[in-house]
Amino acid sequence: MREIVDGLIAWRAAGVSFAVATVVNTWRSAPRRPGAAMAVNEHGDVLGSVSGGCVEGAVYTAAQEVINAKKAQTHTYGVSDGDAFEVGLTCGGTIEVMIQPDVALSSLDAVLADIAAGRPVATVSLPGAQLVVWPDRTAGTLGDPELDRIAAAQARGLLAHGRSAIATACEREVFVQSWASPARMIVFGAIDFAAAVARIGKFLGYQVTVCDARGVFATEARFPEADEVVVQWPHRYLESTEIDERTVLCVLTHDPKFDIPLLEVALRTPARYIGAMGSRRTCEDRLRRLREAGVPESALSRLRAPIGLDLGARTPEETAVAIAAEIVALSWGGSGAPLTGLTAPIHGPA
Repeated sequence: MREIVDGLIAWRAAGVSFAVATVVNTWRSAPRRPGAAMAVNEHGDVLGSVSGGCVEGAVYTAAQEVINAKKAQTHTYGVSDGDAFEVGLTCGGTIEVMIQPDVALSSLDAVLADIAAGRPVATVSLPGAQLVVWPDRTAGTLGDPELDRIAAAQARGLLAHGRSAIATACEREVFVQSWASPARMIVFGAIDFAAAVARIGKFLGYQVTVCDARGVFATEARFPEADEVVVQWPHRYLESTEIDERTVLCVLTHDPKFDIPLLEVALRTPARYIGAMGSRRTCEDRLRRLREAGVPESALSRLRAPIGLDLGARTPEETAVAIAAEIVALSWGGSGAPLTGLTAPIHGPA
């Protein structure tokens, strides 16, 4: 919906009623991803698209009905019949579209303002009900306090990665739409473990960069899942790129000539997670070198080394799971303990 926000803000300012149609689920080769949106106002003006032209006519008609009735509708559009004038998708896919009137959209002005300003916000929608979720608060309701609590936890998880998806809360499917750029994962060291970490980072929704000074190893062919492969000295790259409080840094080089200058820079950034690979002996030697370089203990306390949780991992893929588990636990305050022995809520407060 980001591309139609300015138009919606203008409609709101003019006092014009409208309905927003959003792709909430897709199957097979659907033309637009979940979150694609189209809006129709009471005068018949249109913003955006949900399918690139295949079903817009039908959605337009349904949106006018929603505006008049002030009641949400959900429609599923599948494959069209090539021999008939049937509404459907020629691509062979299927999409589910939720159409909501503006009166059903909670805190709409605040949500539009946050999207336009690039501030993180998410919405959780059921037909006719919506919960708005920010990192530190919520507004609106899905009709049940427990459903709101679980859905808000799900939404914050997706918001942290800038993802929109169908989620399950209290055995109900809800559509979570989030507006935030994906968090970054930067993997240093173009080794086999880095390839596995890049794959799981992409699976978790991160924008993944792999960086190594050795061009023979740092290639797109070796890291096809990475969004970016950079050939540069790690500490120089880190000094030149943007790091925020959602960024995770995985240092897998375990070579002092790379590690020490890189970690000196990394521990000065606001990155959420900084982990470094190595044996106990390597990690102890690394800490000694960092102390000699003048890195304070308060900064060293942020370093996760050896990297990852104790899962007994052996292979690169198992090690990547251990690293990802530690990142998730740190992000959401998890203990890393088996849920079997815990009595606290599974989805605790963010």
